[in-house]
Amino acid sequence: MIHDAKMSAQLAAGTKPALDNVSRRGILGGAGALVLALSLRPARADETQTAEQKAQKFGADGMPHGWRDDPKIFVAIAPDGTVTVTNHRSDMGQGIRTSVAFTVADELEADWSKVKVVQAWGDETRFGNQDTDGSRSTRHFFQHFRHAGAAARLMLIQAAAKQWGVPASEVTAVNHTLTHAKSGRTLGYGAVAQAAAELPVPTDVKLKDPKDFRYIGTGKVGLIDNFDITTGKAVYGLDTKLDGMLYAVVARPAVYGGTVKSFDDSEAKKVPGVVKIFKIDGGTIPSEFMPLGGVAVVAKNTWAALKARDALKITWDDGPNAGYDTDAFRKELEAAARKPGKVVRTQGDVDGALAKAKTRVEAEYFVPHLAQAPMEPPAAVARVKDGLCEAWACTQGPQAANDRLMKALKLPDDKVKVNVTLLGGGFGRKSKPDYVVEAALCSQAVGGAPVKLAWTREDDLHHGFYHTISVEHLEAGLDEKGMPVAWLHRSVAPTIGSIFAPDPKHELPFELGMGLVNTPLNIPNMRLENPEAAAHVRIGWFRSVSNIPHAFAIQSFVSELAHAAGREPKEYLLDLIGPDRKISPTEIGDVWNYGEDPKRYPIETGRLRGVIEAAAKGAGWGRQMPKGTGLGIAGHYSFVTYTAVAAEVEVDDKGQVKVKAIDIAVDCGPQVNPERIRSQMEGAVVMGMGLALTSEITFKQGRAVQNNFDGYEVLRIDAAPKVVRVHLVPTGNWDGPLGGVGEPGVPPVAPAIANAIFAATGRRVRQLPIRDQLSA
Repeated sequence: MIHDAKMSAQLAAGTKPALDNVSRRGILGGAGALVLALSLRPARADETQTAEQKAQKFGADGMPHGWRDDPKIFVAIAPDGTVTVTNHRSDMGQGIRTSVAFTVADELEADWSKVKVVQAWGDETRFGNQDTDGSRSTRHFFQHFRHAGAAARLMLIQAAAKQWGVPASEVTAVNHTLTHAKSGRTLGYGAVAQAAAELPVPTDVKLKDPKDFRYIGTGKVGLIDNFDITTGKAVYGLDTKLDGMLYAVVARPAVYGGTVKSFDDSEAKKVPGVVKIFKIDGGTIPSEFMPLGGVAVVAKNTWAALKARDALKITWDDGPNAGYDTDAFRKELEAAARKPGKVVRTQGDVDGALAKAKTRVEAEYFVPHLAQAPMEPPAAVARVKDGLCEAWACTQGPQAANDRLMKALKLPDDKVKVNVTLLGGGFGRKSKPDYVVEAALCSQAVGGAPVKLAWTREDDLHHGFYHTISVEHLEAGLDEKGMPVAWLHRSVAPTIGSIFAPDPKHELPFELGMGLVNTPLNIPNMRLENPEAAAHVRIGWFRSVSNIPHAFAIQSFVSELAHAAGREPKEYLLDLIGPDRKISPTEIGDVWNYGEDPKRYPIETGRLRGVIEAAAKGAGWGRQMPKGTGLGIAGHYSFVTYTAVAAEVEVDDKGQVKVKAIDIAVDCGPQVNPERIRSQMEGAVVMGMGLALTSEITFKQGRAVQNNFDGYEVLRIDAAPKVVRVHLVPTGNWDGPLGGVGEPGVPPVAPAIANAIFAATGRRVRQLPIRDQLSA
């Protein structure tokens, strides 16, 4: 492989990477074939981080430790012509396995029926950063995969030309066939794969003209795993089976930081099938990604393990968070929000402008803790034997799992392997591998037998990494035309950083950069503050993260300002965004910018305006609405993508809210897989509606109150809107920057619904979930 300063400089400068041949044995078992490795040497974290990022120990891609080594994405062509693409990212329904494969296949001019995907195991040295979150997989690797396919195509052409004794310029590659038109000779890809493998890898390749794309951007390629998924053959974490496998569950402390004082397992041991009961150490704060601790039960079947866990008699020390009560804590957050806090962005004279304003508007917004609640709860199988550990898991972070297994088992890196299954949802929860470590500790405790450890839904809701609770306090001063001359926003929320180090009590740069400091509003005087907030539970990634409270507050407040000004809300929002311009994130205090180069990814207000206009047009904005119904709109920038939602709601005489239709517009730059973009936006609407209407985690005496989906309500099918229209707004060219897709659809959903409720009823919603607020 190439590991040199030249390549690093190329990638840091945005130029295309080099490719080189690698050993065939790992992919094809030693069979003769063309094998390419794409060396993607991104700039290392220490080369691209700001001083503040370094201080917070967050890398350039927004993850702890950032990029650390060389990602290598493999492409292989076997003698029978089969093209194998190794996908290094986790697939949880976003379809990255398909997008990776058809990107290579398109540039390779491969027959889609002859393409397959294999899943990479967790190996940072070999594959680079594999943490599948931040909506980064396609935007970070699309161009690299194009180059891999194009380079392989050129090598096949060169090999065929050499065999025929003709110039390479006279040979074409189309749909898995190499043709020399002058002589009429043809060869399949497999026939020259071995010869191509002996050629030097070209450092300069010509990519296809986008008008010739067969798969990229067409929306004509279905999920590569669709048949297996729909016929039940696909293997998820919960489906993993090994010979001699045992089953395990863990009784964990109900309070974050709690520990086992003592336990009596005499009754539990009487349950038929129980193999082992033992204590797992834990209770450390900050916990990072390690297990919470507790008592593990290993049995011959899951039912026996669960019954034995129920029979355990455990005395707990609840630790420092025993008194955590979300109702009381909300009052603390509100008190903090009403006092000055750490200034994170300032421009102009806010206090002076507020004092002189003709009208002053003030509001507070509340978002509770949320749980990711993937339909497939956390699950892993592990086998620890003879100094080796191998795990199979539905994980978004195989390398994180690998590192924590090394730490827990005291094994070197080359003795640990983490295999990645399909994920039945993730939403950030499965980035944290505590459940993988638990499985390995159980296998170790029973002498090396493979153990499947699964979390129940109750486990998932009681012991998760929760989305932060938040209070957002906003004030604005309006001039005689009703436009803001001053804007004050205080955001108060426990930080994700609290699980990595002693609680800093302030949101970290990446959280502040999620819709707060990078607010693209055209207001002359603005101050954004971040008062302190302590963490009392494990705070973790949740789909779209801090964009949720920031977007809810800002987009709801803009609607309130429009009403105060006597203005139509959509036009007011567009006026507040202002004229089309490109804003440098660093100039407005965003040192993170989703890990992207601020020069390549400025904030473009014209694109934000474009999606707002598209969503409004789709919804028929401005039409006469029947009594009890209303339209609301919201727009937001997140993960370097622009989205907007127009919601149509109906509120009946009892105050029950029904969302009748949603129009969601998205501008993510080039649209690599339109079918998946639509699916992600539709899924974001459903998830966003759930957190707007029903979802909430509360705590009493340090314990999560909700047990299952009867208490933590995700959106039911009968509450889903009958109409969801997705509007794909095209911008940019195929060489331009891509935006994220998995997360940006969620943030504008809740404020659009809240604004629609006001249009229908004249009542403001300032806290989530809405539930029965309107029936009171």
